[in-house]
Amino acid sequence: MSLLSRLGLGRPQHPVFARNASYFAGLDHQRPIEEYEFVVFDTELTGLNPRRDEIVSIGAVRIRGLRILLDDTFRAYVKPFHPLPKDSTLIHRITPQQLEAAPPLREVLPAFIDYCGNSLLVAHHIGLDVAFLNKAAKTLYGSPIHNPCLDTMRLAQAYTEMRWEQYHDRFRMNVSYNLAALSAEYALPPFTHHDAFEDALQAAYLFLYLVKKMRSEGVVTLKDLFNAGQTWRWIM
Repeated sequence: MSLLSRLGLGRPQHPVFARNASYFAGLDHQRPIEEYEFVVFDTELTGLNPRRDEIVSIGAVRIRGLRILLDDTFRAYVKPFHPLPKDSTLIHRITPQQLEAAPPLREVLPAFIDYCGNSLLVAHHIGLDVAFLNKAAKTLYGSPIHNPCLDTMRLAQAYTEMRWEQYHDRFRMNVSYNLAALSAEYALPPFTHHDAFEDALQAAYLFLYLVKKMRSEGVVTLKDLFNAGQTWRWIM
């Protein structure tokens, strides 16, 4: 295989990725948050290093009108190229037997991007998930994913800061931004941890909780939400 082929160059763009790039060319950030569609997702991995580890599961759920659509979800196991490390099985409980008949990422990734469509992507600590998705997308199809992204961890940090500025919980120094800890703190429904679909549901409930709380603080448009998620400051 030539270097150009390995880099995804010198070949027609996959139609799913061509559509993906076109969706967000003129995205209007000024509309109310409830007018946008979101896909909240999670991945299970063989490890945390995008250079050598792989995706073994993707789970996602759609939010429309600030409501979770439980009849419109995405779940897929992914057969990794390399043998599944035993340590990763202990974390996500996915066994080699479960992955033996699973499709490779070359098949799963276009299906997931097609499912996302023109939705904005949401995840907890989303940078890690997107790093793995973009590495695979660039390697297999020569194109990154273009969906704008929101991180529930950063939104939670921004919301905590808003509460501190109003003297609520001002002296709590042990705030945890772990997905499970935040969900417990806000009394959200509990789901199974380290399962891609269940973690996506957990993050979806957290996202809706934060959006609804932050709207009362003036975060009402998509631009407001992006600004809140990108300009948080560490609370020391």
